[in-house]
Amino acid sequence: MQKTALAACAALILAACASTPPAKQAEGDGSSVTRAPLFTDDPYPSTYKRIPSGPVLLTGATVLDGKGGRIENAGVLMQDGKIVAVGANLEAPSNAVRVDASGKWITPGIIDVHSHLGVYPSPAASAHSDGNEATSPVTAQVWAEHSIWPQDPGFAAALAGGVTSLQILPGSANLIGGRGVTLKNVYSTTYQGMKFPGAPWGLKMACGENPKRVYGSRGGPSTRMGNIAGFRAAFTDAAEYMKKRKGAQDSNKDSGGKRDLKMDSLAGAINGDIRVHNHCYRADEMAIMLDLAKEFGFKISAFHHGVEAYKLADRLGAEGVCGALWADWWGFKMESFDGIQENILLVDRAPGGCAIVHSDSGEGIQRLNQEAAKVMANGRRIGIDTSPEHAIRWLTINAAKSMGIDDVTGSLEPGKMGDVVVWNGNPFSSYAQAEQVYIDGAKLFDRRDPKLQPKSDFMLGQDLMQGEAK
Repeated sequence: MQKTALAACAALILAACASTPPAKQAEGDGSSVTRAPLFTDDPYPSTYKRIPSGPVLLTGATVLDGKGGRIENAGVLMQDGKIVAVGANLEAPSNAVRVDASGKWITPGIIDVHSHLGVYPSPAASAHSDGNEATSPVTAQVWAEHSIWPQDPGFAAALAGGVTSLQILPGSANLIGGRGVTLKNVYSTTYQGMKFPGAPWGLKMACGENPKRVYGSRGGPSTRMGNIAGFRAAFTDAAEYMKKRKGAQDSNKDSGGKRDLKMDSLAGAINGDIRVHNHCYRADEMAIMLDLAKEFGFKISAFHHGVEAYKLADRLGAEGVCGALWADWWGFKMESFDGIQENILLVDRAPGGCAIVHSDSGEGIQRLNQEAAKVMANGRRIGIDTSPEHAIRWLTINAAKSMGIDDVTGSLEPGKMGDVVVWNGNPFSSYAQAEQVYIDGAKLFDRRDPKLQPKSDFMLGQDLMQGEAK
């Protein structure tokens, strides 16, 4: 199928496959029939409910609003789970809890766009290795959320580092590893209780060394050209699947054949309802993936890791593609060899640039503020100064933008979720610590209050066994 035909197919299907249509469709005689499942129906919906809390007024701090603003001696008012006001001399209801944050800094909650908490939890063990469904190069039918272990101690450790939301992705063994899911970083018995309401899914894709290393001895792909051929075959199948379903709907027939969960995910990506997050290191491969996205009518939301993103920063900015990057990881395999410590800075400075500091690490997620501080220090060495009010965007609103949740979180603006961190000082200091963390206006972490230093059930069990052993 030609490029134009594929793109046209995707365009035709957009209206017919919206993400939240009614479960039943009315017939002309007033009766109703159950419609065919759509690409982004969710049979496992979020059950998240914010923890009720009264009004909270934080005062006297340096506030970084997450959108480039900095306000001295200011505060944040939260009520009913939302941010009500940001600024100096705020008035609050008489029943508000007032927190003197003098000398401290306030930022939006940190958002990690690339995490494997819950699917590769601690303690690391083969029994816990649930991030890669390495049974086929294309496993778009699997959802990372179905591997998440909410008891992972890493969630609490990330909360202590100021992380309020995070995207959990499958690993990178496969060309297309499956759907990722966005979570609120709260304790829950089930992952649905953590699932961020209304957040789009992400589709994890990976180019380069990983898929060919994993599948080179299993019948392929074993080369980079095999990788691209595998992507093209998968999206060609998805376009045909969409065409059949559209034809069936237009003729008032059934769904147009057997439902295919793999094709549902790929079709959702073509429609733009599922955001593509692409593990990709080399600039030449990122350029190929951008062309492949154009061929099949989908958009890449962010390249992850991208140690050579600086080489095509202008194109990323022009096409609205974010770079979710490390501060200084490089050289641990051939495709990461040409990394530079100024990578994030150059992506950030390009016109339209969207730079994100991500973790891909159960340890790194605990200190993403310090990872961003490394980037600032690397910039100073080459004469590029970055202010704290700008750098905080790498950890908050830019990540939210790539995940499709920037309308409700990622910055301190009235009406957005009360996801807020109070730091003991400049968050980009080596000595910075998150002292208080609020999610939807409720204080869920307090470094000075042991009762607000959560532990997972797993860790509580370990503590109990250790106590008995003594």
